Amino acid sequence: MKITYTIFIIILAILASSFCVHYYNTTTPLPLVIPKGWPKPSKQFFANNTITEQGFQLGRKLFYDGQLSKDGNFACATCHQQFAAFSTFDHDFSHGFNNGLTSRNAPSLVNLAWMKDFHWDGGINHLEVQPLAPLTAPNEMAETIQNVIKKLNADVTYKKMFTAAFGPGPINSQKFLKALAQFTGSIISYNSKYDKVINSQATFTISEQMGYTFFKANCNGCHSEPLFTDNSYRNIGLNINEKLNDKGRMGITGLQSDSLKFKVPTLRNITLTAPYMHDGRFGTLGQVFEHYKTGINFKQPNVDTILHNRLVMSTQQKFDLIAFLHTLKDEELLNNKKFGPPN
Repeated sequence: MKITYTIFIIILAILASSFCVHYYNTTTPLPLVIPKGWPKPSKQFFANNTITEQGFQLGRKLFYDGQLSKDGNFACATCHQQFAAFSTFDHDFSHGFNNGLTSRNAPSLVNLAWMKDFHWDGGINHLEVQPLAPLTAPNEMAETIQNVIKKLNADVTYKKMFTAAFGPGPINSQKFLKALAQFTGSIISYNSKYDKVINSQATFTISEQMGYTFFKANCNGCHSEPLFTDNSYRNIGLNINEKLNDKGRMGITGLQSDSLKFKVPTLRNITLTAPYMHDGRFGTLGQVFEHYKTGINFKQPNVDTILHNRLVMSTQQKFDLIAFLHTLKDEELLNNKKFGPPN
């Protein structure tokens, strides 16, 4: 009798194991796209979080869902709009809970898989953890992770989607953050006119080519191709915003040498992501250029050495550079329904 019972338990275990293997084989892998000529991501954010169709679609639904916020009015997509290359269109600061405003300009969420760390100050070093900051900030989504998980577990549709993506069991914070990372980490901008020129599928106009030549001579040191950022933190001689008193990277490291250093943003889709800088102080690219021509505060001890010579730019060079920067706009990404709100 004992032997029979033991065999029965073993059979159940085998069946359960077979079920799990069969179950996880039903997910559809979505390998991370690495465009031609691009480096591999420096961090393996998806080593323990394989991107699947089911996980991606779940992350997409979460990204556009206002119930992640305390009052149900603010989704991730509220501040990161697809038509603005997943930044906030035409706002220096984004609106949040209870008429609050963010304290920094919302950066574009493209090519996150190639970043080593996140936010203007690099205060978060993993893609899966990144959403916790806006989700819990009282001036943004103002929610707690516990309440979010409670809401999701009470939602029949989410229960089905989490099961499809991660297997049976209750929804937890780990699954929630992994799903969001699968979506945001898949937002890759690599189909601009610039990319087509590089891949011999298009040609620059004379003005675009002249702008590209100027860019390589004057801007490529920080905004290096193909990502158009070196992901470094630099003090570019901006006067401190006295209303915010934001010291940038120094707030994370505590080092005086990091005072007023902010992350170098990508220039991909730059013509869509105004206003510019960490506090959105410049409304146009012309104002940005003028800063590098005449506005750098060299009295600051930490101004980056790469800027010790002011930018020399003629009116024609300004027009040509803007023409080139327009070639970094990725229309395919902006109009790809795959990254838009779910039906």
